[in-house]
Amino acid sequence: MVDVITHHCPNCGGPLTFNPSDQKFHCDYCLSIFTVEDIEKFEAKEQVATKEDTAATANPTDTVPGEMDLFLCPSCGAQIVTDHTTAATYCYFCHNPVVLSGRLTGEFLPNKVLPFTIDREKAVADFLNWARKKRFVPKDFFNEAQIEKMTGVYFPYWVVDAETIGSLAGKGTSLRVWIVGELEYTETKVYQIFRKGKASIKHLTKNALTKNIQQKMVEGVQPFSIDQAVDFHTEYLSGFQAEKRDIEIKDLAQQIDHELDEYTKDLLQDTISGYTTFTPGNQSTQVQKQDNHYMLLPVWLVTYQDNSDKTYYYAMNGQSGKVSGVLPISYKRLGLFSGGIFAAVMVLAMIVGYFL
Repeated sequence: MVDVITHHCPNCGGPLTFNPSDQKFHCDYCLSIFTVEDIEKFEAKEQVATKEDTAATANPTDTVPGEMDLFLCPSCGAQIVTDHTTAATYCYFCHNPVVLSGRLTGEFLPNKVLPFTIDREKAVADFLNWARKKRFVPKDFFNEAQIEKMTGVYFPYWVVDAETIGSLAGKGTSLRVWIVGELEYTETKVYQIFRKGKASIKHLTKNALTKNIQQKMVEGVQPFSIDQAVDFHTEYLSGFQAEKRDIEIKDLAQQIDHELDEYTKDLLQDTISGYTTFTPGNQSTQVQKQDNHYMLLPVWLVTYQDNSDKTYYYAMNGQSGKVSGVLPISYKRLGLFSGGIFAAVMVLAMIVGYFL
């Protein structure tokens, strides 16, 4: 069973959305502002009073081919079509934010969520400033209709904290050269080096979603401020889209073990200094403790399709504002610019020829 919910204003019943600017929840109808605690207290009372009515609209109505599902909007009753990993979206009829909370329960309940701190207005402004610094970008890239496609999405990640122990043995050399008269002397000392220690590795972040082609762009906006993550509440998803993971931690085990091994070895080797050369020998690492956290992390996404129907994807870190993506090139504007350079060169050549 998948619960379909919209968080409503306790005062007027309008839909609530999360505002990154003040980290609170706003009603666009009566302009009321609430904390997550306010909303949960209100909804706890409402749930007791309307338990039977809520249950009647909680189930998906149907399943359609291609792993697409149909749900009923709790605000207007319209059908909402999603794929199997969507956890929060909008109703395309009444435009109210909808959270498919049943997809974020049980084993799929996130441990933490990193809320957006950059709101849509700032995200659009910062993205345009980034794009305008590039030359030969098509003019329609900056159209209002194009920028309206920017969407805030919570993406699923596995975040790993681990404690490891490792040892490292190797050979170090120390080289000293000096000259006496016309003779050059070289002294080489060889040392057996051994290191052993414990390492604490925090916030190893791994993507937990396979389906999105935008994922490369999302990886390009890391790192995230994991320390600022808060306990998960569905209210933080209101006004944004969200995805449910489809990659399990066991599927990443080999990759994570390799990275923890490499990080531990690097930390041990960083303690070795003062030698001319160092050649590592026997090395070993072991994970003593590993904590896996399922988190939702904030990303602003926008796409652009050029005249040849090629699609470009862009991502912005919802906290730091870091942008990732390759901008399109207008070959018409590039040609005009190149033609201008050629004309300027020809004029200069004529002037030089005249004086010669």
